[in-house]
Amino acid sequence: MSEHDEMTIDLERIVRQRAGKSVPGFVIRWLKRVIHEDFINEFLRRGHVGVDFCTKGVEYLGVTLTIEGLDQLPQEGRFTFVSNHPLGGIDGVALGGIIGTKYDGHVKYLVNDLLLNLKGLAPLCVGINKFGGQSRSLSQQVDSVFHGDDQVIMFPAGICSRKINGQIRDLQWGKAFIQKSVQTQRDVVPIHFIAENSPRFYRIANWCKRLGLKVNLAMLLLPDEMYRSCGSHYTVRFGHPIPYTTFDHTRRPAEWAEWVKEKVYEL
Repeated sequence: MSEHDEMTIDLERIVRQRAGKSVPGFVIRWLKRVIHEDFINEFLRRGHVGVDFCTKGVEYLGVTLTIEGLDQLPQEGRFTFVSNHPLGGIDGVALGGIIGTKYDGHVKYLVNDLLLNLKGLAPLCVGINKFGGQSRSLSQQVDSVFHGDDQVIMFPAGICSRKINGQIRDLQWGKAFIQKSVQTQRDVVPIHFIAENSPRFYRIANWCKRLGLKVNLAMLLLPDEMYRSCGSHYTVRFGHPIPYTTFDHTRRPAEWAEWVKEKVYEL
């Protein structure tokens, strides 16, 4: 096996590690088609790592971006970049490329730990386990990132946006970015990523909610949504940094998080 082949993903191995040997072979084959394993691995074999992985990934998909407000951000300083999460894939990759390029590769994501299987992206990531308990070492890693000099990129909703009353909106934002930013004296930069997934995605997400399914079937479709995004154009708007001193005791951290969320959608 070549060095670049070692960069690829083996979906069957990942599923077996997560769910054991009880998953039928036909389910594995279906998942391989849904995530477009061959299409993804064709890119991964090129061996891009870090911010280069992000910028080249956007190019590979043929995605183009209009970027507004980035030039107004200071070159110096430590920031927490928080964004809505409309796509659940390419939006994160694109922001890593944009912010990483401006700040000379000094960026870190807090992301779903499944993304650590993308070895080219993994050096930029601290993985959050969405399906189990968190370890003390993870908490230490998160603290280390916030206390460090890298820019931090977060999607406080934790999952990608849903269609609510006809509008594409994030669900409730978590408060951790407020608490950590105040604790480590990081100003917060709001980002509005203007995009949406296919109508099919929102239909399935809504049905999952109505049926009370514990399995997030919509999440399984995100690689296919990324594949469908090939050739798309999106707009990314950066707001002015919000001083961490803004987040005082006049509101609870969860209330400040929703306040920042509204600022994002006003951009």
